[in-house]
Order: sequence, then C-alpha cells, then structure tokens
Amino acid sequence: MSEENITRIHLNGKEYILVGTAHVSKHSAEQVKEVIEAEQPDSVCVELDEQRYQSITEGSKWKEMDIIQVIKEKKASLLLMNLAISSFQNRMADQFGIKAGQEMIQGIESAKAAGAKLVLADRNIQITFARIWGNLGLKGKSLLLSQVIASIFSKDTITEEELEKMKNQDTINAILNEFTDSFPRLKKPLIDERDQYLAQKIKDAPGEKIVAVLGAAHVPGIKEEIKKEQDMAKLTERPPKSNVPKIIGWSIPVFILAIIAYTFFANPSAGLAQTISWIIWNGSLSALGAAIAMGHPLTILTAFVAAPITSLNPLLAAGWFAGLTQAYMRRPNVRDFETLTEDVFSVKGFWRNKVSRILLIVVLSNLGSSLGTFIGGADVIRVFFENL
Repeated sequence: MSEENITRIHLNGKEYILVGTAHVSKHSAEQVKEVIEAEQPDSVCVELDEQRYQSITEGSKWKEMDIIQVIKEKKASLLLMNLAISSFQNRMADQFGIKAGQEMIQGIESAKAAGAKLVLADRNIQITFARIWGNLGLKGKSLLLSQVIASIFSKDTITEEELEKMKNQDTINAILNEFTDSFPRLKKPLIDERDQYLAQKIKDAPGEKIVAVLGAAHVPGIKEEIKKEQDMAKLTERPPKSNVPKIIGWSIPVFILAIIAYTFFANPSAGLAQTISWIIWNGSLSALGAAIAMGHPLTILTAFVAAPITSLNPLLAAGWFAGLTQAYMRRPNVRDFETLTEDVFSVKGFWRNKVSRILLIVVLSNLGSSLGTFIGGADVIRVFFENL
C-alpha cells in the first residue's frame, strides 16, 4: 500500500491514520478505499458535518427546499454561496469523470463495509460561514460574495498535475485562497479553527485505530492540534452580533430623512428634487439588479418600488420583496429542484433554473439597492448644501 498522502500518528495508545485528499481526485477515492480495507480501523472519520453528510447521501433533499422560506429566513445569500462553491467543485469533478466528494462517499461506504464506526468530524458549515462572515467588514463581505459568484463564470479547466497540487488546499479554500492574502483573518475560521475541531473529533473517535479522510490542507494543522485538548464549546460559538451595524443602519435613514425634511421646509422645490433623486437612484439600481437576474417584469417593478422604502428601514430589503414576487410569478417546480445541482454547472443553467434565478434576484436587487442608497444619499446631501 502506497504511503503517499498518508500521515500516521501514535498518541496515548491509539493510532491515527490521516489520509490527505483532493476533493475531486479519482486517485484520492481509490486510496481511501485501499487504506480502510488494509487497516480495518475501529472508526473512520470523514471531513463532513451532518448537513453535508445528508446532502451527499440524500441528494433528493433539494426537492424538499421551500424557496419562499429561504427568503423569509434571510438565507438566500448563504444558499447562493453554497451553490456557487458546489458549481466550482462539480465542474472540476465533471472534468475528471468523478463525482464531487467521491473520496468522502468512499470513506462512508468503506467504513460500513469494514464494520467501523463512522464519525462526522467537521464543524457545522453554517457556524463556519457565520464565523467567516463575522470576521469581515462591509468591504470584505462584498468582495467575498463577488469572488464566489465570479467562480460561476469561470471557464478554466485544470490539468491532473494542477489537481494533485490542489491536495494542498481545501476545496473551499481553493476558491477563497486570494482572500486569505487580502484578509488574513479569514484563515482562522476557515482553516485553523476547523483544524482544531477536526483534531478533537478524530482524537475522541472510539477504538484504538482510526482512519481520517481529510482535505490535505488540514493535515499539517491536525498533526499539531491533535496533541492538545480543544475547547469545542468555544469553537462552535456563533459570533455575537455587533450593535454597530444596527446603529449605522438606522442612522443613515434618519439622517437622510432629516436632511430631506429640512430642505423641504427651507426650499420645497429642492426637497422635491431630493426625494425624486432618492427614489430614482434606489429604485433604478435595484430594478437593474432584478433585470440582470432576468426577473419577471412585475419582479423588476417590485424592486423599483420597494428599494426607496426598504433603504429607509434596516429591517427590510428590496431583494426579499423582489424574490418573493418572482417566486409567486415563476414558482419553481419539482424539476427545478431535481436539476438544481446540475444546472449550476454553467452560467446559462444558473439563470435558467427558477430556484437559482430567484436567489440571484434577491442578491442582485439588494446589491443594487445598497449602491442606490450611497449614490442617492450623496445626491441628497449635495442638494442640501447647495440650498443652505
């Protein structure tokens, strides 16, 4: 059996065998099968959480998704990011004729065949995203979302040699690699904390011989972290919500309304010009976002009408209303959910599928409204100073 990409650790009378993989490598899947069959471990740990395990083992789960509930729970952006990452991963897997995550599927199947205990060793992906999101400012969040969405448009293919090099990074990290340079704080929740969480789960796995199937990016960190006791409660904490965004969120509309009200009192015609500017900039850019996502005409109109109002209330967002209108006018059918994971392979499919199009409408309408708030707000201030 080849020892390439295999790390053996002996600690406290237990043997840990770490198999470093690339998530879209056929060789990795074959090696996982070979290692588990040869070692006959007591436990097999896989780099999955419960949510991703269900996604892999129950592909039909997409069909049960309630898109309207997703919008109401404000999870459209998160779901769109998950789909974009899935698209990136699946395109590479498709290029090499292998199912994305095949090495994890192989780990699950081989664990069952060997009679080993299966351990889902990764941290809940929503907690990881929440901790990533909490480490980024407004600029970072905007760049992160645009970078992930840009991966949908990528037509790049990679060679087998480049694929093997990817064994040095987690699949998600492959997309976000540039961000760890621009935003060093991203590495901590994405890689370092998961190294600690994975290490503790692997160490606590039952039995004396444990095989762990991991993205190779995690192996160096786990080798060190497995020697320590990790604070799992701290690692699974969701970051406390700061009051600063809430204060800023309410301050901007109060400030804008106060300026318009004062201008109306001093010069009604200038106040009217401010109001029209606010409506046009907010409404037009939000409607443009809905149009780019190829929304229904009524969806585009809803974005235009909602944006000037929702921009003055941080509890509301134009994209939610636009997305709900689109869901009502072009309600996804069973086939849209069935083909969702295949459709996001391509840009055309992303726009064609009614589910992913709704998500795009929510995100792009909100982005347009946010941009309209800054431009419209600046114009309101300009008119105010001209009429002092």
